[in-house]
Amino acid sequence: MSAEELERIRSARERWERERVGPERKPAFQTPDGIPLRRLYTPEDVADLDYFRDLGFPGEYPYTRGIYPTMYRGRLWTMRQYAGYGTAEESNRRFRFLLEQGQTGLSVAFDLPTQMGYDSDHPAAEAEVGRVGVAVDTLADVEVLFDGIPLDRVSVSMTINATAPVLLAMLMAVADRQGIPWEALDGTTQNDILKEYIARGTYIFPPEPSLRLVADVVEYCVGHLPRWNPISISGYHIREAGATAAQEVAFTFANAIAYVEALLRRGLAVDWFAPRLTFFFNAHLNLFEEVAKFRAARRLWARLMRERFGAQDPRSQALRFHAQTAGVALQAREPDNNVVRVTVQALAAILGGAQSLHTNAKDEALALPTEEAALLALRTQQVLAFETGVADVVDPLGGSYYVEWLTDHIEAAARAYLDRVEGLGGMLRAIETGWVQREISEAAYREQQRVEAGEQVVVGVNRFVSKEALAIPLLKVDPEVAARQKQRLREVRRSRHGQEVRSALDELRRAATGGQNVMPALYRCVRAYATVGEVCEVLRDAFGVYRPQVAV
Repeated sequence: MSAEELERIRSARERWERERVGPERKPAFQTPDGIPLRRLYTPEDVADLDYFRDLGFPGEYPYTRGIYPTMYRGRLWTMRQYAGYGTAEESNRRFRFLLEQGQTGLSVAFDLPTQMGYDSDHPAAEAEVGRVGVAVDTLADVEVLFDGIPLDRVSVSMTINATAPVLLAMLMAVADRQGIPWEALDGTTQNDILKEYIARGTYIFPPEPSLRLVADVVEYCVGHLPRWNPISISGYHIREAGATAAQEVAFTFANAIAYVEALLRRGLAVDWFAPRLTFFFNAHLNLFEEVAKFRAARRLWARLMRERFGAQDPRSQALRFHAQTAGVALQAREPDNNVVRVTVQALAAILGGAQSLHTNAKDEALALPTEEAALLALRTQQVLAFETGVADVVDPLGGSYYVEWLTDHIEAAARAYLDRVEGLGGMLRAIETGWVQREISEAAYREQQRVEAGEQVVVGVNRFVSKEALAIPLLKVDPEVAARQKQRLREVRRSRHGQEVRSALDELRRAATGGQNVMPALYRCVRAYATVGEVCEVLRDAFGVYRPQVAV
């Protein structure tokens, strides 16, 4: 647009503001992340936008408008509902139910003992067996978990980090049992340990050996499981901990840079492994800010891979991501309102171009979802996909003056954070000094202050509150789960070949201390029915256990 035309728009806008604009609801407006908002956006706000440099076409650099030319016109996003609780039998029933109802991919939740590398009969596991996910001790559990589920036809995502190499080895062994070649396995291991030190806490080993295990999985998968995504670099939990949208993008990419650099130090070519890197983002409540966040993330990642790492393969530059609606936005009061919240968040992920999506159930602020609530969450995705028309046009909000301005703003803010991380010596150093954690904590505190002051309205919580509490049915995990799980574990230990287990664990110890890729040894361990706890005890001996620094 010419300078003359922009000046004409500016003059007309100023006249409109003088003559037409009246009182507003409050003196200033901003996004939840504190980005000040004008009342109206015009071509003035995107005057520096270069279509080919900043937008381009879907499926082409810089991928702002989507990573595939036809996006959802060619194929809808994968509807991947996160599920798993109790024993493998119970989780298998939930998986089958959701697949029968039209879910198109599985996402497995594991209980805390499994995530932390403890067997179900360990004293530290007693109160948590099967509580927030499925309990897995040995290959026998994973065999039951995927019984009747063809792994060559169903994509599987596993939300597991510190013990990701162990659970992936178990999945590979189950594929062998089903007669499925590893080349046919399609899915993802989260395997993003750095964000555990930042926001979630299910780490076991110190950062350096943990980073080595992540790299082992990526290297092994690219060579042996070509369709498998060996890592899903996660901003979701960073956002759940209180980060802003820009922080979510920046800290996720700072972690990604650390992983890429670790793999490059092994002598691996960036275009050999980068096409298999995937991401996991939070879909929050401010619709336009979230859409802009996803578009900014795609563009920033493409530029980082091309400009910083010299990636030439378009697949290395294209950011593929899963999204999940914001768990932190779910409210225990008036839980039916959560259906509306989740719908808006899911819409943001779709308008932002997600490759797969999980929609939270309305009761998850109170308990694991009931079958009814899980079905409603899936139906939310299906209604959006088939009844609303939002999947019929690629990047339908592209060209919006507001969305394009906000996309630019978030990308610039994320870049500024990346520069600060670099100035601190990189992400590992920023994590070890606690700087990242403090930045997130301060953002969370500011948001909580806004809620408590009533500046940020939460319907049914700090405004429009019903006098009567609404009671809804909740899922209760059978208290006998732990006993049943321990019994299966005892049976496996009795029936396996002890010498084979000991030999496999010794091989793992040599690989861990000798610097070899641990995946072949882990595979042998799980095939011998070594337990998660036994495997992790070997790795604890080899690597040590991480104890976070406590500020005095």
